[in-house]
Amino acid sequence: MAGNGSGHSRITAGCRLLLLTFLVLSFSCEACKRVILSVPSTLEAETFVGRVNLDECLPSANIIRSSDPHFRIFKDGSVYTTDTIVLSPKKRTFTILLTNTQKREQKNLVVLLDHQKKVLKKRHLRETVLKRAKRRWAPIPCSLMENSLGPFPMLLQQVQSDSAQNYTVYYSIRGPGVDQEPLNLFYIERDTGNLFVTRPVDREKCTSYPLIAYASTPDGYSVDLPLPLEIRVEDENDNAPVFTENIYQFQVLENCASGTTVGQVCATDADEPDTMHTRLKYTIIDQQPPIPRLFAIHPVTGVITTTSSRCDRELMDKYKLTLKVQDMDGQYFGLSTKSTCIITIGDVNDNLPIFTKTSYVTEVEENKSNVEILRLSVEDKDLINTPNWRANYTILKGNEKGNFHIVTDPKTNEGILCVVKGLNYEEARQVVLQIGVMNQAPFSGSGGSRNVLMSTATVTVNVKDQDEGPECKPQVQTVRVKENTALGTQVNGYKAYDPETRSSSGIRYQVLNDLRGLFTIDEASGSIKILRSLDRESSTFRQGSYNVTVRAADNEGRTCTGTLVIIVDDVNDNGPSIPRTRLTICKTQMGSADIVAVDPDEPINGPPFEFTLPSNIERVSDRTWRLSRINDTATRISFRNDPALGTYEIPITVRDRFGLSTTSILNVNLCDCVVPSECLSRTSPVRDGSNVSLGKWAILAIILGAALLSCILFTLVCGATGSSSQAKKTFPDDLAQQNLIVSNTEAPGDDRVYCTNGLTTQNVSTGCPLVTGTKNVQESFEMTKGGHHTSESCRGGGHHTLESCRGGHHTLDSCRGGQVEVDNCRYNYSEWQSFTQPRLGEESIRGHTLIKN
Repeated sequence: MAGNGSGHSRITAGCRLLLLTFLVLSFSCEACKRVILSVPSTLEAETFVGRVNLDECLPSANIIRSSDPHFRIFKDGSVYTTDTIVLSPKKRTFTILLTNTQKREQKNLVVLLDHQKKVLKKRHLRETVLKRAKRRWAPIPCSLMENSLGPFPMLLQQVQSDSAQNYTVYYSIRGPGVDQEPLNLFYIERDTGNLFVTRPVDREKCTSYPLIAYASTPDGYSVDLPLPLEIRVEDENDNAPVFTENIYQFQVLENCASGTTVGQVCATDADEPDTMHTRLKYTIIDQQPPIPRLFAIHPVTGVITTTSSRCDRELMDKYKLTLKVQDMDGQYFGLSTKSTCIITIGDVNDNLPIFTKTSYVTEVEENKSNVEILRLSVEDKDLINTPNWRANYTILKGNEKGNFHIVTDPKTNEGILCVVKGLNYEEARQVVLQIGVMNQAPFSGSGGSRNVLMSTATVTVNVKDQDEGPECKPQVQTVRVKENTALGTQVNGYKAYDPETRSSSGIRYQVLNDLRGLFTIDEASGSIKILRSLDRESSTFRQGSYNVTVRAADNEGRTCTGTLVIIVDDVNDNGPSIPRTRLTICKTQMGSADIVAVDPDEPINGPPFEFTLPSNIERVSDRTWRLSRINDTATRISFRNDPALGTYEIPITVRDRFGLSTTSILNVNLCDCVVPSECLSRTSPVRDGSNVSLGKWAILAIILGAALLSCILFTLVCGATGSSSQAKKTFPDDLAQQNLIVSNTEAPGDDRVYCTNGLTTQNVSTGCPLVTGTKNVQESFEMTKGGHHTSESCRGGGHHTLESCRGGHHTLDSCRGGQVEVDNCRYNYSEWQSFTQPRLGEESIRGHTLIKN
């Protein structure tokens, strides 16, 4: 001990120096009190160094850091190494930085590490290195019985650390029941480690208390890691089971089968689950009324079921059960609780309605309608104002004419019998009805609905007689008359009767409504007379019938009204006709068109129709058109022999089956088109059935074309003649083209030609231009084959003849003064005609084209 004096003096001097330094730092950095920890010279990684009290420095610190990265600081103040550290002979210090970021406070705590020179206990002479071990002390299983009677404080167990063999160890605990709620429930003796409880505990409030035990040296050095110590509270059967509801309400239908589930009750127990303290058993301890016993409960699940099918709502509609639930599996010492269960028996339609009387008698005046004549009552034991109780009444017999109707009074459930259509005393003085009754809901009692006998009652209705007016029966009467019947003809009319005598005498008739005024009625007999012609096909008759409203009255002024339907029978007075008389045929696309005929007469006087083209008409004599049958009412018209384009008027005769016929003029437009709609806006010349009729523009175009050709020919001929006086020339090869002349001669006269303007004339020898007639000119061309022949014209048209170039009967050779004789001409008449006819046809085609355009 003495040898250590110099060492102590050096340590004291060092401590004074460090203390002075600490004071300076505290003044400048708001440092806390310095902490000195005694440690060995070598500290391995993850070694516990010691614990410092951070709360004395800055309790509200939320950031804890070390200035030396070789040390790590925990929130409880424990200091551990991060790496292996070998301390030098000099003392080593580091700073713990505490910061409160919310209040912006910061404090420093200086830790001084000092070599451990002395031995804590004499029996340990060597330096002991403290290392962080996994665990060198173990908790002893600890439990505490709830509701313990003490005495308190009561020892629970002793906590011991193996480090107590080498060091002086102080024990402490933290956690719920110590420094957390509930406070001061547990404490531990610092020196011995004895753990005590200060008062009883309740497991239902807290099932266990997780405590943390600490072992440290007197200078705060933790010799072991914190020890988790859980104190479990043992359960005591101190809680009785409790039903989830005070009163349970269930419903089950009457007559249900045995074993039907009624409902389920449930109870809870706050004691420890899966123990005898919470093993519950359900029982029924009472039933009201007690007889018959109808219900049972499952002891474990609490499901209530029926034990019998004798649940009858009409006998008892509600049962009250007293239930008990007991823990400890129902043993006598277990805790129990009671509850009430109300079971309502639901109604089913197991009772039929029954008439209170089986027969009824009532009366009603004849002809009265919509009146109540009787009320029928029934009895039903089922629940009132439900479909099982409400009655449906039905008239089973006696209402074949629909005079009666029965409904249910929703308040009293009675059947109300009414007359909806008046009764006739003369037809039936008494009516017997059979009425049945059933419920709205289907019957579900024993035997099923198939074998149910409906309750019935008989109602006798006596009809009281009244003095009535005439009867118009049937109200609608018919009479038939042929159309075109002679005016003034009298036919049967309307008949009304006295219901008492079944006679028509004394009844007067009057027409109330006759829209067209076609008939008049005889006041005494009711027969009608025709005033106007009856044409069945006119709009007056709808489907061949005509209605007249008639009123009949007796001597006392009582009346009835009826309708007389006059049916007009058809006669064959109309021939068939073609409603559509304009047709279009696209010549290149269509070869025909369909024609449909109609006959306004009845079918018996109508088809089959016969379509013909009259043969005695000149326009269709060349058979350009033909007809082919399609069916009884239609035919198809088609063309042949390639007729020219244009509109044709074609008469077609149509005959019905009895030979009555009509002829219609059909306008057929033969058009150059693809579809008929293209020709709707075009204008075509109208033609008859054989010859083509040209319009004025077509005729004018033909005349102009012929005049132009004649003008050219005359110009050539006259030009050649004029030149012969000057020089002789040979006869040209194109004689046929130059020898065409126009002759307007009716008798011999001067050789003149008319100029095209129609104002002047000249001799041929002068060589004037070609002139043609102005109107209705029929031209004829010939080829002169001999020297003494002339060109003569057909009759009609002009009045001039071109005999020769010099006014005599000379040959063309002398006219031309040439050297070639006409006899040597190479062209004959047939060749000339073959040459000129196609060219005249071209001029005609140009005229047609002009018309189309």
